[in-house]
Formats: sequence, C-alpha cells, structure tokens
Amino acid sequence: MDFSHTEERQMLADMVGRFVRDQYDIDTRHANVKLEQGYSPEHWQQLAELGVVGALFDENVGGFGGAGFDIAVVFEELGRGLVVEPFLATLLAGTALAATGSHGDQIEAAISGESQLALAHGEPASRYTLNHVETSAEKTGDGYRLNGNKAVVISGGSADALVVSARTSGNGDDADGISLFLVPANADGVHVRSYGTVDGYQAAEIALQDVDVSADALIGGEGEGLAALEAANAAGILAVSAEALGAIEVAIDMTLEYLKTRKQFGVPIGKFQALQHRMADMMIEREQIRSAVINAAGHMGSAPAERDWNMSALKNLIGRSGRKIAEESIQMHGGIAMTWEYAVGHFAKRIIMIDHLFGDEDHHLQRIVSGGPAG
Repeated sequence: MDFSHTEERQMLADMVGRFVRDQYDIDTRHANVKLEQGYSPEHWQQLAELGVVGALFDENVGGFGGAGFDIAVVFEELGRGLVVEPFLATLLAGTALAATGSHGDQIEAAISGESQLALAHGEPASRYTLNHVETSAEKTGDGYRLNGNKAVVISGGSADALVVSARTSGNGDDADGISLFLVPANADGVHVRSYGTVDGYQAAEIALQDVDVSADALIGGEGEGLAALEAANAAGILAVSAEALGAIEVAIDMTLEYLKTRKQFGVPIGKFQALQHRMADMMIEREQIRSAVINAAGHMGSAPAERDWNMSALKNLIGRSGRKIAEESIQMHGGIAMTWEYAVGHFAKRIIMIDHLFGDEDHHLQRIVSGGPAG
C-alpha cells in the first residue's frame, strides 16, 4: 500500500474539513438542495478553486492526486457535511476518461470547475451488472448513432457532457462490444429528466433518440469500454464508502452528545448501561469500516481482480455496519431524530442509501463468494 504523501493528504483533509465546518452546516445544505441545479454553483466553484476536484485525478490528466487515499480523504470530509455538489459524478466520468487516455481536456475543464461531467451507464434493466448494456451505437458514415435509455444517472441533469456506454457489437451481457462516447448534454436527441433522490442528491433519467456523434466522440478503443467502467465503479465504491465513514462519524458524535445531555429519571441517559453497550458496538463497527476504507484505498492501484474483490469486501461491510449505525443513531435519539430540523436523520438516510449505490450488501457478498480471495 502507498502511504506516501501523508502530510499533504492531512493538509487536504484539514482544508476540506474546515470548509465544511465553516460554510456547510445542515441549513446551508438544505438551501443548496432547493436551488435549481440541486446544489450551489458557488460552493462547487469555491471547492474546485481550492483544488478539491484536482485531488481526485493524477498529474497525467491535470490533477495532483488520484490515488485511492486521495479519493478517500476528500470524500470522508465531504460526507461530514452531506455535501451535495457533483463530486461523485465528476469522479466517475473523469475516471472512465482517464482510464482510456482520452479527452484529457474534458477532465482539465472539470478540475477547474468550468465544466461538469456525468457517467451515463446504468439502464432500467441493468441493476448492478456493469456489462448489461442495451443502448446501441450504430455506425454511420462519419460517426455513430446512439439509441437507448439510461437510468439514475448521478448528477446527470447538471452535466455539460456525458460519458455514455453503448453497444457497438454483441448483445445482452457480453463483456466485449461495449464502447464509451463523450456526448454533449445538449446534443440533439438527448432528453434529460432530472429529479432529487430521497437523500437530497440529484439523479436523472436520460433518453437517447437518434443521437448522432462524430467518430472522435469515441472514448478509447471500440468495444473495449468495460475495463474503464470497472475502474470508474471501483473509484465510486471507494468514494461513497469513505463518504459513509464521514457521515457515520458525525452520526456517532451527535448520538454520544445526545446521550450526555438528554435526561430521564434525573440522570443523563448515557448513564444507562444498555445504551453504553450499544454505543460501544457502534464505535467498534466504525473502526472496522475505517480499516476497510484504508485497505481498499491501498488496493486502488492493484490488478483489477484484486482491486474489485477488496472493493466488494468494503461495500458489503458498509451495507451491514452502516445500516446498523444509522438505525441505532435514530433509535437512541428517539422521536427528535425523525424531525426535518434535526441533522442526524439526514445523515442516517444518506448512510442507508449509500448501500444501494454501486451494488448493495447482497450483491457484493455474492461477488466475494463467487470471486474467491483473488477476484
């Protein structure tokens, strides 16, 4: 595992953490969600200028980080504030582009905050299967014509450009034949329906109807897009798992503080041994998650089979332990946790919803069992 640049990463964590503490409280978050884009363009630009987006990518594409630990550091701090700006979408699309060595100018524009990217890959029937692609890319005289539907595209409604997966050959779940294309979001035939998700973030349904793109819109080699999608998926798993860790830290801290101040029978409820044991269990689960995040971050640069096995181990743990911590934080608060004004409920909601991104607990358990220790 690469533990180099530890001091630089700590400085990055301190910087992002300070921004979240000083400028991104829960009321600010609620206000940002209500904006037309579903986030604050001002906060997005501020964080981009601070180099937060650049930390997600390596120097070859204009960034200054890009390692697993850089991604984990950034998203853990973003998770502490439930930051809704489109960092995850940018990471996914940018990682797919970087994996193919294509369209580096698009990544540089995203790093500067001038442009936004989104990965349009999931489809209504694909669930968590990366190689299930029904969208078609038919060759035309000087390019390709895309037709198909993409579902739950993270931050797809605010993207300037979409990284779209489509079949140039094969069918069903064939691993070969999946190609990637860079498509302007305002191109003729691209129809976007944006909506807010239950945890306050943005997604979109995207219909592609006879969308004509030139040959240079192809990202990487024709029919060779699956490896780039797998790289983006691994980065996404690490990112949301680290985000969950940050949210879990806040949920535990809020719960502990509540146990110290809420009184029953004239004493703080934190004095009750049953609640002390439940609190200790939450903290143990948190430390297991932290260790798993560190382990997975260290394997981002490993061979794909080893990388993906460790990502599945992490995501399975996030699903099991994250849900337990979220539910315990709600139960130990009681009714106040279910009110809109009190922040812990929003953290719990995001922690639970993260289980359903990039494969839920059961999906990754199956990957672990079927893949064995190496795959």
